[in-house]
Amino acid sequence: LCDPQRGDEVMRPGPAGKVMLMPEEDPTTDYIMVATGTGIAPFRGFVRRLFAEDTPAAAVYKGEAWLFLGVANSDALLYDDEFQLAKEQNPENFRIDYALSREQENKNGGKMYIQDKVEEYADEIFAKLDNGAHMYFCGLKGMMPGIQDMLAGVCEGKGIDYNEFIKGLKKKGQWHVEVY
Repeated sequence: LCDPQRGDEVMRPGPAGKVMLMPEEDPTTDYIMVATGTGIAPFRGFVRRLFAEDTPAAAVYKGEAWLFLGVANSDALLYDDEFQLAKEQNPENFRIDYALSREQENKNGGKMYIQDKVEEYADEIFAKLDNGAHMYFCGLKGMMPGIQDMLAGVCEGKGIDYNEFIKGLKKKGQWHVEVY
């Protein structure tokens, strides 16, 4: 990227496919977005599309977009000014929760990781998923085992078969994972 001249073609490899697309058929669809670190990038696009840009989706959106971001500390919160503005301007439609592993403690007194923050709202998240919400994950693949273990524990507490639950979400197109 340092040497190309104006007009040169530049290859941009990266994830391909439809994993991180927002379904826009139903403007009441809730989106639950879970990111660690630079995994926030696609969700910045979601939030901009829904709340900052003049798009057909923004004009009709009535659901709730809920962002969970996990980083080490508050000085690592990427795009926080944009997210806070979206929250201020759209308090009924946008929520944001942070897991700051070096600044917050989970319910057991340990570091607050992304799965701990999501677990705090498990009942609400499961209700949203039961009502058709889409759940997205993006970031380091190391976050997924903790997320999966937490969800399995929540399912067990609710008397739900975890594997069938996830299989159902995938079948209905509500489960989206892009980790690296």
